[in-house]
Amino acid sequence: MGNESKNKKNKKNSYMHDVLERFMSHKLAVIGLGLIILLIILVIVLPPLLKLDPYTSFSKGGFNQKPSAEHWLGTDRTGRDIFARLVYGGRISLVVGILSTIVSMLIGVPLGLLAGYYRGWVETIIMRLADVFMSFPSMMLILVLVAVMGPSVVSITVVLGVLGWTQFARLIHSRVLSVREKEYVESAKAIGTKNWKIITKYILPNSFAPCLITMTFRTASSILMEASLSFLGMGVQPPTASWGNLMYDAQSIVVLSKQPWTWVPPGLCLVITVLSINFFGDGLRDALDPKMKI
Repeated sequence: MGNESKNKKNKKNSYMHDVLERFMSHKLAVIGLGLIILLIILVIVLPPLLKLDPYTSFSKGGFNQKPSAEHWLGTDRTGRDIFARLVYGGRISLVVGILSTIVSMLIGVPLGLLAGYYRGWVETIIMRLADVFMSFPSMMLILVLVAVMGPSVVSITVVLGVLGWTQFARLIHSRVLSVREKEYVESAKAIGTKNWKIITKYILPNSFAPCLITMTFRTASSILMEASLSFLGMGVQPPTASWGNLMYDAQSIVVLSKQPWTWVPPGLCLVITVLSINFFGDGLRDALDPKMKI
C-alpha cells in the first residue's frame, strides 16, 4: 500500500516536472508571465510608494500639460496626473478582467459538469440555454445590460461574467462526455459511489485543465471588452480610472494629433497586457498537452 502511494506521488511529481519544463521552453510564455507579474506588482506597490493621487486636480500644473518632472506623463483636461491614473487604471482593468472570468467559470463549470454527466433533459436545457446566450451579438447585449444596470465597475464585472459562462460550459461539457466513459468512472459507479463524489473526485480533476487555459484568454478578452465599453463612455465612469476611459478623450482629433501623452501610455499598457496574457495562455496550453514534445 505504501509503495503504491509512493508510486502515485512520484508519477504526479514527474508530470508536474514535465509540465514546468515544457512551459519554460516556451520563451514567449515565460516573458508574458514575467510581464504579468511585474504589472501586478507595479499597480500594487507604486501608489503607496510614490503617493500617487489619481483624483486631485493640480492647479499649479495646469490642464493638459505635457510630461514634466512633476507629472511624468503630463496632466489631463481637468488637471489630474495621468501617470497616477494610469497606475490606478491598471488595477481596475485587471480586477474587471480577472473577477469577470472567475464569475464566468463559477457559472459555466458546474453547468457543464451537470450537462455532461447526467445527459438527458438536463443536458438539453443547459446546452440550449448556452446556444441562446451565444446567439445574441455580445457587444450589443452588453451595452444594453450595462445601460439598464448603470455603468460601473461592479455592473461591468457582473455582465461580462454572466455572459461569458457559455465558453466554460461548452468546454467542460465536451470533456466530461469523454471522461465519464473511462474505466475508473465506471468502476466507481459499480461499487455504488455517489454521483457528487464521482463528479468532484474523478470527473472534475480530469476535465478541468482546459479551463485553466480558457481562463487566460477569457481574462484578456474581458480586459479588452472593458476598455472598449469605457472608451465608448459605457464602462468605468470617471473619476474612477481605467485604461479604457483614459483613452476616451482620444475620440477628439485634437487630442489624437497634439496630446499623445494622454492616450498612448494606456493604449500601450493595454496591448502589452493582453499580449502577455495570450502568450502565457499559449505556453500553458502547450505545457498541459501530454502529446507535446520538448
